[in-house]
Order: sequence, then structure tokens, then C-alpha cells
Amino acid sequence: MPTITLSHSMMRRIQEINGAIHNKNDLSDLLPKMGCPVELNDDDDIEIEVFPDRPDLLSHETMAKAVRSFQDGDTEVSPVEVSDSGVRITVEGDLEGVRPIIMGAIVRGVNTGNSASERDSFIQSLMDHQEKLHMTLGRKRSLASIGVHDLSKLKHPFRYETVSSDFSFQPLASEDVMSVSEILDSHPKGIEYSKLMDGLDAYPIILDSNNEVISLPPIINGNHTTVSEDTNDFFIDVTGFDEIACETCLLLVSLSLSELGGVVESVEVQDKDGSVKVTPNFGAKTYRVPNRLIEKILGMELSDSEIGGAIQRMGGILLESRTITHGSERAERWSDCVVGEREHVFSMPRWRSDIMHPVDIVEDIAIGIGYENLPDILSSVHIDASPLKSSNLHRRIRMSMRSVGLQEIQSLTLSNEGDQFKKTRWPIISEATVISNPITVDHTVLRQYIFPSLMNLLASNRHHELPQRVYELGEV
Repeated sequence: MPTITLSHSMMRRIQEINGAIHNKNDLSDLLPKMGCPVELNDDDDIEIEVFPDRPDLLSHETMAKAVRSFQDGDTEVSPVEVSDSGVRITVEGDLEGVRPIIMGAIVRGVNTGNSASERDSFIQSLMDHQEKLHMTLGRKRSLASIGVHDLSKLKHPFRYETVSSDFSFQPLASEDVMSVSEILDSHPKGIEYSKLMDGLDAYPIILDSNNEVISLPPIINGNHTTVSEDTNDFFIDVTGFDEIACETCLLLVSLSLSELGGVVESVEVQDKDGSVKVTPNFGAKTYRVPNRLIEKILGMELSDSEIGGAIQRMGGILLESRTITHGSERAERWSDCVVGEREHVFSMPRWRSDIMHPVDIVEDIAIGIGYENLPDILSSVHIDASPLKSSNLHRRIRMSMRSVGLQEIQSLTLSNEGDQFKKTRWPIISEATVISNPITVDHTVLRQYIFPSLMNLLASNRHHELPQRVYELGEV
């Protein structure tokens, strides 16, 4: 799990801006109830663990907002007002196989601090937030990467296009002008992320109207747009391959800056086909959850007011509780809402990308109520456990493989058609099981072969010594 260190002084300043009080002693009891174990809480900092499915808790600002909701039951699901900036990003050229998705936002008037030390802490916190989002949601920048820039140094409209490896500019924190190929070969960030550019003949670039380089995503920003202690107006760009990851990154960075008094403004993205998309979109998402599911999972009956209070502590709103009068009369799944039963309609913040199913809403209700308040229920069926016949076989296989010097790996059973069939040129054994709502482009089908997983592991470990003797015993 990601571990983050939050400064009490910065948390206190954020809460004061939003009319709340920060009490460092309360956090030791409060955060574990929110699902964030506290590792250390001293006079200066608090160190906590955050589950990977809650990227909305990775910064001072977003954690401060979550704490306010949990303490006070903040009823504003989407408090961020977005106005029109008049800024446009025009997509030019073919970026489909390069880095097809781009989104943008502008945040003006951010209160970065009243002293040099406060402003320096803000910049460091902003950079830490970016990198944690890159590692989690962005999957080391492969799915999404974020650029934060000083808006006052830019002239819009902006362009998103491709350039050759000979294209040159001055990268962030560098005194020299370098070509794209030089950056990938010799710049520390270029070396670290050059594998994301493997096989490309053209490279993505974001330019302003003066042809100043804003960013070479996902590698590095241009030096011209460096954020300094004097920066109060920000331009945020997010590029990548995954729509949900990109949108969530943009929303979370914009939300962080708005928590410091910033005013969020939209950016129009005009694609090469002429279509226009406006980002960021802070509109809340709506979910329907049958009351039957809540009672079945939690093992207790809850009133509408208790459910509403619990979800408010998690930043959501119970919009409506009603009896279903039309629709399906038979539940195929636990989460199905059927005629004659009660259902609840919830509104949740759009940046909560971890909510993918009604069960996730029930989990939030459980956290809002407090796990310590759930009933203790003993199982009505007592069964003595015994090993499966297959377990003994698997144990003997593993012992045999270890004895000849092979190391076992465990990879995900989710894969994608490219790895499973296209790269290997292998046929589909039977109809592939496709995920109807995949979160990432890497996990769209249940695997039919283990071999591609082994090849991906070896490809990621080319820098290690040979031989690499690995095997996997798993399901297909």
C-alpha cells in the first residue's frame, strides 16, 4: 500500500481556508476508521497507509476534504464550480497509436502560502501528489501522466501534435537545449520512462501559441512552464491511454488546488475530427442499490436516515429511497433491483473511480457506520476444513519445480487480447471471456494462456542477469 506523510501545519492551513479546524490528535482515531492505518503521528507529521483503491486520499488537500466529510457529514458531493476559461487545446496529427487521450484544466488564484517556507511546502506536496498518482492510477505513467504548469508563462490556444526525434527544446530543470532522442537517451527522466516510447517514430508534444514547449508527455515538461513560489495560476494537462485514469487524475489535481481557494476553469479539447470535449467534468455519478443487498452484506436493518448519514460521511448523498414499481420482477444477481423491493439512489463524487459496483457503495456505508458497530454474527453452518485433492497435486508440482531451480510467479488472471492472441499468434481456444466494464486497457479478458504472462515478466526483467528460470501454476 502507498505510504504518505502529511504535514500537520499544511493540513491545518487547508482546513482553515475551508472553515474547519485541524486536530492532529483526532486523526489517530479517525483515519483508521476511514481505512487508513496510522504508522506515525508526531508533532510535525502524520504517516499513514492508503489502500491502492483510494487514490483520492493521496494528497494533503484531498485527505483534508475526506476528513471534513467523515467528521461533519459534508453534504456537498460536487462543491467544485467550473467556469469557462476560453482556453482550447487543438489535437493535430495522428496520435491514435502514440498517446491518444488529452485533457486539461485551469485553476486560478491558488493560495500557495503566506511565506517562502509555506510556498515551498506546497510545491513539494504538489510534486509528491503527482508522482503518487503516476504510480497508482497512471501505472507508472503508462496509462496516464500529469503535467502542472505556470499559466502566466503560456499563451493559448494550445496544440497537441507529434514531432520527430530531432525536435529540440529545453526540458525542465535543464540548462541545455536537447533533442527528443537526447532526452530519451541521457536525461534521467528520459532514461526512466523511455520504454513507454519504444517503437514510436513520432512523439507527442504540447505547444502554446508561441511554439513554446509545454510538455513532452509522459516524459518531462518544458523548462519554460516551471512552477515557482510566485505561481498562483495553473494549467494542468493529462495525457494517456485510459479514459477513466486520465479523468480521475485531472479531477484530483484540480480538486487539490481548489481546496486551497483556487477557481477551476474548463478547457476545450478539439479533436482532429472536429469534435469538442470540455474538461474537467465534476458532475457527480448516480448509483442504484437495492436495500436487500445492504441488509444481506451488513447483516442488519438500517433506516433511510442511517444510510443517508453513513454515505454523507463518505462524501456522498442519498438522493432517494423508493419502492420499485416497474422493471424486472426477478433478481438475477444480488445487485439487481426488482419490482416490489426498496432501492436507494446515491450520488457520489466523480473522482471516486474506485466505485464500480453497488457493493462498493455498501462498503462505504459500512465504513460510514463504523465496522465496530456492525453486528457479530456466527456462522450457522460448522464445517471441518480438509485439503482439496487438487491442493496435494499442486503442492507436489511446486516441490518438483523448486527442486530443479525454478521460481514460481503469480500473475493476474486478467489479461488483454493483444498479449493473449496477437503477440503470440495463438488461436482463441474457445470464446474469450471479455470484461464488460474494464478499468484499464491491460485487463479486458480472462486469460486463456499463461505463457504471455511469463513473457511479460521476462520483458520487464531484461536488465537482470540470465538465466531467469520461472514458472507459473495458475488458472486459465
